[in-house]
Amino acid sequence: MAKILVLAEKPSVARDIARVMNCAQKGTGFLEGSRYVVTWALGHLVTLADPDAYGPQYKSWKLEDLPLLPEEMKLVVIKETGRQFQVVKTQMMRGDVGEIVIATDAGREGELVARWIIEKVHVRKPIKRLWISSVTDRAIQEGFARLRDGRDYENLYHSAVARSEADWYVGINATRALTCKFNAQLSCGRVQSPTLAMIAHREEEIRHFIPRTYYGISAKTQGVTLIWRDKKTKEYRTFDEAYRLSVLQGLTDKTAKVVGVEKTEKKTLPPLLYNLTELQKDANARFSFSAKDTLSIMQSLYETHKLLTYPRTDSRYLSADIVDTLRERINACGVGVYAPLGVRTRTMSFSQKAFFVDDSKVTDHHAIIPTEQKVYLDKLNLEERKIYDLVIRRFFAVMLPPFEYEQTAVEALINGETFIARGKRVLKAGWKEIYGQSADEDAGEEGLADQILPEIRKGDRLAISGIVQTTGTTKPPARFTEATLLAAMENPVRWMEGEKKDLVKTLGETGGLGTVATRADIIEKLINTFLIEKEGRELRITSKGEQLLTLVPKELKSPALTAVWEQKLAMIAKGTLKKDLFVTDMKRYASKVVKEIKNSEAVFKHQNVSGKQCPTCGKNLLLVKDKHGSLYICQDRECGYRERILNPKKAAFEDRKTEKQGGLSKKEIQQYLRSQDATEKQPQNTALAEALKKFQKSDKP
Repeated sequence: MAKILVLAEKPSVARDIARVMNCAQKGTGFLEGSRYVVTWALGHLVTLADPDAYGPQYKSWKLEDLPLLPEEMKLVVIKETGRQFQVVKTQMMRGDVGEIVIATDAGREGELVARWIIEKVHVRKPIKRLWISSVTDRAIQEGFARLRDGRDYENLYHSAVARSEADWYVGINATRALTCKFNAQLSCGRVQSPTLAMIAHREEEIRHFIPRTYYGISAKTQGVTLIWRDKKTKEYRTFDEAYRLSVLQGLTDKTAKVVGVEKTEKKTLPPLLYNLTELQKDANARFSFSAKDTLSIMQSLYETHKLLTYPRTDSRYLSADIVDTLRERINACGVGVYAPLGVRTRTMSFSQKAFFVDDSKVTDHHAIIPTEQKVYLDKLNLEERKIYDLVIRRFFAVMLPPFEYEQTAVEALINGETFIARGKRVLKAGWKEIYGQSADEDAGEEGLADQILPEIRKGDRLAISGIVQTTGTTKPPARFTEATLLAAMENPVRWMEGEKKDLVKTLGETGGLGTVATRADIIEKLINTFLIEKEGRELRITSKGEQLLTLVPKELKSPALTAVWEQKLAMIAKGTLKKDLFVTDMKRYASKVVKEIKNSEAVFKHQNVSGKQCPTCGKNLLLVKDKHGSLYICQDRECGYRERILNPKKAAFEDRKTEKQGGLSKKEIQQYLRSQDATEKQPQNTALAEALKKFQKSDKP
C-alpha cells in the first residue's frame, strides 16, 4: 500500500500529527509510520526570488532599471532553510509515497506555504487538505477523518499567489524608486504606507489642537451631586464663562425641586470572544505587550501547550458545530482558579442560537477559545498565564447571563435651571462577576458619572449644601498606542472620507488594513525602519516618516487601495476572477508609481544628523531610535554601518567584558541580566547577545 506524506507548517505540529497517526520512526527532518510519513516546513521554505534573479544588473539599485516587471515570477528556496526543503523534496519524490496531505495552517498564507513547496519540487501527486483550528489529538483525528480534496483550495492558492506577486511588483518597484531617487533608505507598501499616514494624521490633529477652557456647575445636596445641564445645548458644560457666571448669579434657591425620576431596567451582553487583533489590543492595554509578543505567546499556547485554538483568526464567533464541544472544553480549563467558573457553567445548556454562534461570521477559523486539552497552569510562564487568563475569562464570560441593572435618571430644577444626577443599581452581576468593576463599559455622557443614589421621588425638595464651580480644559486626541493603532488598522473607515461606499464596506468586511497575522509585523517594520518610534506606550512619527509621506504616491497612502485589492482577491478565491488579470493590472499600477516617483521634484533631507562620523565611510551618522533604545546608523544606504548606544550600565558592563577578554563570571552575567528592563531583554547586533544566549541555555537544569 502506498504511503501518504503529510506536510505540516512547523516541527511542533508535525510531531503532534505524527504521534496521533502512529509515526514513531524518526528520520532526519521527518517521522514515519506504517501508513504515513510526516514532514514539515519552517514557515516558508520557498519564496519569490529577489530582483537579482532576473539579471545581474538588478543587484545594484538604479533608477533607470525601473520598473522591474518580470513576465513570469521565479520561486527560490530560502537559503537559511534549504536543508529542510531538501528533506521535504526527498520525501515527496519517494516512490512509495502516493499522496500528499497539506497540513499547514488553515488559511490563505498556509496554503501558499505548502503549494509553493510542491510547485518548486515539481511533484504531481494527488493532494488532500487537512483543515483544523486546533492541534489537540481529537482535532487531528477528526480532521483526518474528513480530509478535503486539494482541488477545493486551488482558488484560495491562486488568491494567495496574486496577493504575494502584487505586493512584490508594487513594493519592490516603489521602494527601489524612492530609495534611488532620494538617496535614502525608504520603503513603502499598500499596508505600511496608509498605516503610517494614519499616525501622521493623528500627529497633525495634536499639533493643530487648540485647548479650550470649559465651565460647569454642580450642586451638593443630601447624598447627591447634581450636575447643571445647559437648557439650550443640553451639554453639561459651557465654553462661555460669562454665561456660566450669569447662571450662577441666578441660583438663589436653597432647595432643588425634583421634577422627574426615571428608572429603566437594562441588560448588557458580554463582549464577544477574542480574535487575534482584539486579544493584541487588550494585551497591549493591560500588560504593555507588543502585538508581535502577543502573537508569539499565542503560538506557544497553541502549538506547544495545545491549550488554545488557532491564533491567526479574524472571527469573534463560533460555528454551530463547535457548540457540542463546549462542555468538554469547560471541563479541561475549569480547574484551579477557574474551578468556580467551571462549576457554574458545566451544567448550563448551550444553544446554536447563542449570540456568539454565527456560521456566517466564521470563515477560515472561529474565535480563539480553549481546546479540550486539560490545563496545568504551573507549566505556563508568567506571560503565557496572562494571555491564557484573558482568553479563558472571555470564554466563560460569553456563556454567563447578561449584566442586569437599573438605571436611574433624576432631573431637578433650581431657579428654573436644569440639574441632572444619574445612578446605577446592579440587579444581577451576570458575566461581570468575572471582571468586577473594571468591566464597566458604560461611561455614559461626558461630565455625568454614575453615583449611588438615595431613594428619591418626583416632587421631593433636596436641600442645597453648596454650589461648586467646575473648570476643565479640552484635551487633544491621544497618540496611538499599539492597541489603538491595531484598532485603527482593523477599522480604518475614518481615514477613507470621500472614497466610494463599496470600498469602505469592503474594507470593513475584509478586516481593514493587513490581516490579523500581518499587522504586528507591519508595526514592527515601521519601528525598525525608523519611520515611527515608541515613547513609553505612545507611537510617534519621525521626521523620516513625515518626509516619506510627502514622497509616496497618493494612492499608496490610502486604505482604499487595500480595499480594491481585497475585493479582487476575494473574487479570485471564489473563482470569479482570473489571477493573471489581477496581476497584469498590478504591473500597470507599479509602472505608474515608478513614473510618478521619477518625475517628482520633491527633496528628502535627513533631520537627525549627528556630529559623529561613520568609522567606515566618514559620513555623519544619523541618530535614531528603535524599541531597544537609541543607535547610530550611517546615512549612506550602501554603507550599512550601525552602532547601538549603550546605557551607562551596559557600557560599564561592556568595558568590564573587554578588560577581562570575555572572562565574565556567572555572578556578573546574572547581575547584568537583572539590570535590564523589559525592552532590553534581547540585546541586538552584539557578540554579547549571542554569548548570553549560549550561557542561558547551558545554565538551564
